[in-house]
Parts: sequence; structure tokens; C-alpha cells
Amino acid sequence: MLQRIQTVYLLLVAILMLIVVFFPLAVVQSGNTLYSFDVFGLNTLLGEKELIYPVRGLFVLVVVILAVAMTTIFLFKKRLLQIRLTIFNTILLLGFYGLFAYLIYLFKGELSDFSYSLKFAASFPAVCIVLNYLAIRNIGADEALVRSLDRLR
Repeated sequence: MLQRIQTVYLLLVAILMLIVVFFPLAVVQSGNTLYSFDVFGLNTLLGEKELIYPVRGLFVLVVVILAVAMTTIFLFKKRLLQIRLTIFNTILLLGFYGLFAYLIYLFKGELSDFSYSLKFAASFPAVCIVLNYLAIRNIGADEALVRSLDRLR
């Protein structure tokens, strides 16, 4: 299971998405007020931490991406299903960015004098997309190798 490089790629996807849960994705400024935007929602940054605008969709999406990546690791004997699940996971990661952009747009409409800066955790889903692509290539190479060996028998 851990002998194959695609397993390492998929494990890195799971680890990076787990890190996304614990780090802020952006810091939002509205006037003199600073907010931290993470997968749980918009939190006040200064003073007592208070959840201003809860966002359950991002958290659910991160948990689903994490679960699909971990499930895909253990399907090493079903390579075609593994490829399909990895493609589905990539689509979910693109959906994460779509929902993230929509929420930033929504906050821009609700908060006055709005500005934001992205944090390093916002780049982790993009890294996961690249890792999923590399995993798909290696799973496909394994499948081609197995099929070529079946022809020789």
C-alpha cells in the first residue's frame, strides 16, 4: 500500500486538507475591524474570538475531500475506481475554490470598506489538485503495467 508513490500523493492530499481546517484562509478587514476567515466562518480577530458569520459548507467540503482521499488510498487493488475517486476529489477541490470565492464576494457585499489578504493555507487545495493529478498519472501507469503483464500470460 505505501510502496506506491500515488499512495504518498494521496496521503499528502489528506494531510494538507487536515491542515486547512486549523489555519485561516484569509484575513478580512472592514474599516478598523479585522476578521479571520477559516473553514468554520468569519471570526473576529481582535479581542475575544467570536464567530460572526458561520460557514458550514466549506467545513463539510473539506471533510468530504479528506474522507475521499483516505478512502482512495485503501482501494489500491481497484485502480480504475481509484482513478475515478481521485478525479471526483479534484472536482471537489475546484468546488472548494468556487465556494471560497463566492463567500469572499458575499462578504464584500455585506461589509463596508472591505479588503482581504489570503493566507498560505488558501494555497493548499491548489497543491492538492496537483498532487491528485500526479496520483492519477501513477495509478494509470500501474494499470497499464498490469494490463501489459496480463497480455503476456
